[in-house]
Amino acid sequence: MAQEIKDEARRQLVTDGAQGLSLRAVARSLGLASSALYRYFPSRDDLLTALIIDAYDAMGAAAEHADSELRKGRGNGSRDEAEPRDRWLAACRAVRAWAVTHQHEYALIYGSPVPGYQAPKDTVAPAARVPLLLTAIATAGKIEDSGVGHGLRSQLSSVIAMNSIDLPPGALARVMVAWTQLFGVISFELFGQLVGSADPADDFFDFSASAMADFVGL
Repeated sequence: MAQEIKDEARRQLVTDGAQGLSLRAVARSLGLASSALYRYFPSRDDLLTALIIDAYDAMGAAAEHADSELRKGRGNGSRDEAEPRDRWLAACRAVRAWAVTHQHEYALIYGSPVPGYQAPKDTVAPAARVPLLLTAIATAGKIEDSGVGHGLRSQLSSVIAMNSIDLPPGALARVMVAWTQLFGVISFELFGQLVGSADPADDFFDFSASAMADFVGL
């Protein structure tokens, strides 16, 4: 039942957007009393949180699967043979492919904030799956440190310690720049900002992902 509720809510994201999501409307579409939904999702915000977590997890799983398939050595049974740069490009392309296929779910997590909604801590770990994968790929590439200011170095040192990341702060800073670039390009494409310039955006996306691999040091 919880899955049916979420599936109907995702359908309503297409027509009404996250701001228009309503438990009553979901219940009505499923032929249920509103009180029946409250057993599974006590409020609209609880339902939104479940959808957000599912979206982050699905996107993260897509990227991780692409990386895992590449690391299998393209079918020869051995692992870890793929070059870090190839793994980076595969993960980035998988994120974009998921976003293009699930545009309304992507908009839920990377579009305009929903007024009155505050994401709980439960969303943090799912949201970290893609950046942590990119960080792991960069670690495999043994990228070197670079100069960053004292304030940023202190911030990133805390992130490194908290997540047991095996990268120096300057290297992590470059990964973070590339991570934000990845979602910036995808958002520009999906929200119509590349119309008239790089549309369709396939070649521009590949160029951008490759340029970020260069920037990171892969």
